[in-house]
Amino acid sequence: MKTKLYTLITGSSEGFGKALAIECAKRKMNLILVSLPNSGLSQLTESIIQNYKVDVVPIEKDLSMEENCVSLFKEVEQMNLSVNMLINNVGLGSTMFFKEGTIDFYQKQVKLNVMVTTLLSSLFLDMLKANTPSHILNVSSLSCFFYLAKKQVYGATKSYVYSFSKSLRAELKADNINVSVICPGGMNTNPTTISTNQSNHWLARQSIMNPEEVATIAIKGLLNQNEMIIPGFMNKLFLLIDKLLPAFVIKMIANSHVNKFKSYNTGNRNHELLLNRSH
Repeated sequence: MKTKLYTLITGSSEGFGKALAIECAKRKMNLILVSLPNSGLSQLTESIIQNYKVDVVPIEKDLSMEENCVSLFKEVEQMNLSVNMLINNVGLGSTMFFKEGTIDFYQKQVKLNVMVTTLLSSLFLDMLKANTPSHILNVSSLSCFFYLAKKQVYGATKSYVYSFSKSLRAELKADNINVSVICPGGMNTNPTTISTNQSNHWLARQSIMNPEEVATIAIKGLLNQNEMIIPGFMNKLFLLIDKLLPAFVIKMIANSHVNKFKSYNTGNRNHELLLNRSH
């Protein structure tokens, strides 16, 4: 009997994670959806099953606690589920001056953005090797290419995800495991980010994308085994401009732009959403 395979997506109840779940369901992938308790995961599960006729296993956990990453893996094993695609989407975003953040917030941000991606990749590695061809998609951000005020810790964590993904890709190629990293720009994922995006100047607003269109690009790029996925023409243009203009000009423009943003962080009930805000 052919093994039933699953795609595991973290931070999947809202925003980009929800869009990824629906995009995978459209492609008839069975899903393991992981998100915070009481975050709407059960409603999403019912909707996907009804509309796309795929198997969906919801698991509610706060992945900022390391022991929950381990228990997630053990639950998947105990249910005899076989994962061939791991999407590390969970994360914690922010746009604020360093002094405005608390130690607790930064610790949680580093845990979610760095440690969860690392731990889950390690925990599920043998399972991915057993179900090849398999895939890992890690969610970085366009901000990993720039060094911006109000993005110091967030940008650093996303630089880690980018570097980790590129190195892991080289290491796992021989095992028939593809590793891709997506670096989105700004997305309208919830009322907070929509409000912040609307405060951008005209050029930056042209690069804002809806999570649904980014999810389509992400899964297409992953299945095509693209090493790096940059969604949207404007975001690709920003990277090109960064290479062409002198560094001091880029820094002056970027920091002048970022300093206009209202400070925010996503350290609330929905902190498991990845709020990709990059400029």
